[in-house]
Amino acid sequence: MNFENTRILFVGAAGGIGSHMANALLRSDARVCLVGLSEQELQRLTENLGDLAKGACTVAADVTRAEDRARCLQAMIDAYGGVDMLINLAGINAFARFEEQSEESIEKIMSVNAVAPMLMAHAVLPLMLEQGKGQIINIGSTFGSIGFSCFTSYSTSKFALRGFSQALRRELVDSGVGVTYIAPRGVDTPLNPPAVYEMAKEVKMSFDQPDAVAEQILKAIREDKKEKYIGFPESLFARVNGMFPGLVDNSLKKQNTIMRTYAKRDQG
Repeated sequence: MNFENTRILFVGAAGGIGSHMANALLRSDARVCLVGLSEQELQRLTENLGDLAKGACTVAADVTRAEDRARCLQAMIDAYGGVDMLINLAGINAFARFEEQSEESIEKIMSVNAVAPMLMAHAVLPLMLEQGKGQIINIGSTFGSIGFSCFTSYSTSKFALRGFSQALRRELVDSGVGVTYIAPRGVDTPLNPPAVYEMAKEVKMSFDQPDAVAEQILKAIREDKKEKYIGFPESLFARVNGMFPGLVDNSLKKQNTIMRTYAKRDQG
């Protein structure tokens, strides 16, 4: 896939990974609408992009809200006349023992990470089907293939996003509209609280830098991958978990105990 002149609705463009992707897409002469949660986030992003930002439109939106999703779609139509690609990158996390996590936090994680991407895809799909082409890119996580202790809500939301991507891809076969699911492992961004890094050091959990992850995501999109898992051995571990979950249960017992200790500490 060549990004030149591709009309891209990019949700989550202002984050650590998103800002690097936005830079690369605009350098590739894509026609991008950058969606961030707040005007402040978008202002920081456009300042960092410099002159590249002149070639993009921006929308401050909470895509869990129907009216904000509608504004994003209308901005694409007004600026570019339609949508060729949707990138769902926005997400939130929580490192906590599930029994201590608030109901509000659980609902928000599911809404932002799973329901909102589904509804954004639902919003753009009629336009893509009408033009006979399009691509929906959902950014998940290896936690969407391996359920991790103390990331229960986050893992659940990413499992849901992976299942949605797979089912919709099959539903849209031969329509001209493709669906790509990309799953990075841990990424070093402000999304993670300090306790996560302390825990990760003890259990030897690896984190990638956002610029490297952005490059891998864009490479997978260019190569029209249906699914892409970023990071080894986590990519292999995700597949093992799919075939032999009991084996993974046993191998994670010690790690789970450590993670619960740090999650309790993070709760104060």
